[in-house]
Amino acid sequence: MDTELTAPNPTNSPVERGRPSMPSSSAEVTNTLTHYYRGELARMTSWRDRIDRTSNWAITVVAALLSVSLSTPSSHHGVLLFGMMLITLLLMIEARRYRFFDVYRSRVRQLERNYFAQILAPQAELNNDWALAIASSLRAPRLLLSYAEAAQRRLRRNYCWMYAILLLAWVLKISTPRLQTDPAAQEMAHSWSYITDNAALGPIPGVVVIVLVAVFYAAVVYGTLHRGSDEGDFVHGEAHV
Repeated sequence: MDTELTAPNPTNSPVERGRPSMPSSSAEVTNTLTHYYRGELARMTSWRDRIDRTSNWAITVVAALLSVSLSTPSSHHGVLLFGMMLITLLLMIEARRYRFFDVYRSRVRQLERNYFAQILAPQAELNNDWALAIASSLRAPRLLLSYAEAAQRRLRRNYCWMYAILLLAWVLKISTPRLQTDPAAQEMAHSWSYITDNAALGPIPGVVVIVLVAVFYAAVVYGTLHRGSDEGDFVHGEAHV
C-alpha cells in the first residue's frame, strides 16, 4: 500500500517565518552566551585599539614638539602653545571613542562579574537583574558616559601628564636666556618683564598669553582632580582602563 509523503509546511518552521528558534536547553543557552561574549569582547578590543592609537599620536606629538622647541634658540615658544591645542584636539577625539568603548566594556564586565564569576565561585548576593541591563542595552543602545565624563577619565589617565610636560617646557622656554635668539644676562631670567616680553605672541602681549595659559591649565587641573559619581568598577578600585 502506497503511503503519501507530505512535505513539511514551511510556515511551521520559525526560521522560515523570519523568527530564528530560541535556545531550548541550558547547553544551547551557554553556547549562545559564549559566542555573544566573544563578539562583545572583540568589539571592545577594537575600540580599545582606537583609543590607544590616539594616545600614541598624542605622545608622538609631544615628543616631536619638545624636540623642535628646545633643540634650538630660534624656535618660537608658540610651538609649545600649538602643541597644547593639538593635544586638546586629540583628547576630544579620544573622549568620543572612549564613550563607545565604555558601552561594550560595560556589557563585557556584566557577563564576567555576574555569569562567569558566578560559575567559578557562586555567591548568594548575586544581582539577578544583570541580564536585563544587557538586554536593554542591546534593544536600545545608548551611551553611558557624557562627553565631559569621558574626557575627564582620559585626562586623568594619560593627558594630564602630557599637559604638565608641555607647561614645564613652555615655562623653561620663556624664562631661560639660553633658549632665546638674543640671550641677555643670566640674572634677567628672574625678571618678570623679561618673561612677559618673551611670552608675547605676535600682537598679543605676554601678560595676556600668560593669563590665558593659566586659565587653561586651571581647567586642566580641575578636570584632573574632580571626580564624578563613578559606579561599578570605578568606585571599588578594580582593574579598569
